Amino acid sequence: MKIEKQLFGTLPVGKDVYKYTLRNDAGMEVDVINYGAIVTAIRIPDREGNPGDVVLGFDTLEEYLGEHPYFGTMVGRVCNRVGKSRFELEGRIFHVTPNEGENHLHGGKRGFDKQLWTAYSHQTPDQVSLKLGYESPDGEEGYPGTLMVEVEYSLNDQNELGISCRAKSDKTTHVNLTNHSYFNLNDCQGLIYDHELLIDAERITELDGESIPTGKILPVESTAYDFRLSTPIGERINEVSPGYDINYVLAMEPRDLTRVAAVYDPASGRIMEVLTTLPGVQLYTANYVEGIRGKGGTTYEKHSALCLETQFFPDTANQPSFPSTVLTPGEEHSSVTIYRFRR
Repeated sequence: MKIEKQLFGTLPVGKDVYKYTLRNDAGMEVDVINYGAIVTAIRIPDREGNPGDVVLGFDTLEEYLGEHPYFGTMVGRVCNRVGKSRFELEGRIFHVTPNEGENHLHGGKRGFDKQLWTAYSHQTPDQVSLKLGYESPDGEEGYPGTLMVEVEYSLNDQNELGISCRAKSDKTTHVNLTNHSYFNLNDCQGLIYDHELLIDAERITELDGESIPTGKILPVESTAYDFRLSTPIGERINEVSPGYDINYVLAMEPRDLTRVAAVYDPASGRIMEVLTTLPGVQLYTANYVEGIRGKGGTTYEKHSALCLETQFFPDTANQPSFPSTVLTPGEEHSSVTIYRFRR
């Protein structure tokens, strides 16, 4: 196992951005850049032993600096949506930056996905890892408190990509972090209708017309959202136009690392399992990816990938019945998610 570093590009302000490649002894490689803590590539052998990249993205820094749907980014301070871009905390009303109509999405106009992170690598006999840090100042995008964030990407010889998040704040605030990688296990070619998906969840959070939770939790039984048995994604996707974009309720209380989802691609033979300590996972099927030119000149289209974003529930800041995202001074936010690959 080893980790390598090379220059990826330079920001308009003159600061260099580096790409770090984590390699194990089983033929898996993961590329991460310290702009946006973005996972730019995951290369993993298929059933024939041929390596292929299984996440959407770009070849250059300039493309990541442009508009794109959060390809591979670390999203925060609060991922997903905050309804009406406001919340009450300790008797005060806080207004965060609206960037999706009246609502706040994925941390605002300049969330963690658009920041330069510090980075240093680490290696043990069991894994290689990259630790990335960011200090979010008090008031950034409207959030209270200076937040110290650390994200660690790790890779071992069991083909497990670990994502561990930690955060501390000097004021009471909200924290909900996720990685927003877009997966297509067939070398990022074609659509993901034949990918077979399992999500071990009996319930989802009901949404209103602006994709904000109503507060109700609904059963998946007898609906197109039921993936408790492995099912091709394309089998019922037309029943949920324009595609899947929903939070699955995995737990309502803290818990240990648990396998919550699995994806199988019959074409390549690759399998991806998702394990997490978090209470929710957002299934998103790239419903608004249309004609984006990506790596190697490939054009990404609608339903060309799926995201499984482990998280606290959307709009938790305004939903007291949901698992809390409140972080107080002296406490530490922590979460672990693992994407495990096999064939």
